[in-house]
Amino acid sequence: MDITELILDDHREQRRLFAIVEQIDRTETGVLSAIWGRLAAFLELHAQAEEEIFYPALLQAGIAARRASGVEDETLDAIHDHNEIRDAIAEVARHRVGTDDWYAAVAAANLANSDHMAEEEREGLTDFRRLAGLSRRHQLAVAFAAYEARNYAGVQPVDKDPVGYVRAAEKKLRTAATGSLSVGSMKRT
Repeated sequence: MDITELILDDHREQRRLFAIVEQIDRTETGVLSAIWGRLAAFLELHAQAEEEIFYPALLQAGIAARRASGVEDETLDAIHDHNEIRDAIAEVARHRVGTDDWYAAVAAANLANSDHMAEEEREGLTDFRRLAGLSRRHQLAVAFAAYEARNYAGVQPVDKDPVGYVRAAEKKLRTAATGSLSVGSMKRT
């Protein structure tokens, strides 16, 4: 098990759910509402799991590999993207299900999410596979799967300040480095 594969699995499920929404007749508002509700909750849970588990680990691996600025930029961008996705999801909720405005808002959420996934797949996930060994990726996969399982009913959407997020994560890593977990422990195994 590898955290990058779990994230890719989530991405495939997100794409699948968006495709399902696109194929349901607009008069079936109960079905549209149910599928959208599942997708909206899943998007937020996925973002939170990444913010709790993946991005701090990416920062840690980047620091250990002396590539901090690159992974910082990727993380800043990802947190910004997550905020845009949250805002797009909130916009969908402002419209009556099945209306043109609702479909337009769903399409905007799909676009924001698709752009984020493509960038993450090209950059963050690729970099993490290069920087972290399979043993570490497995440990994180277990934590990621457990986080999603514990929060299967959803999490509260909260926008985050990207710079504040990165600074807090780096501070936590520095604090951990002086304790039992050192940044150097992230080197390839």
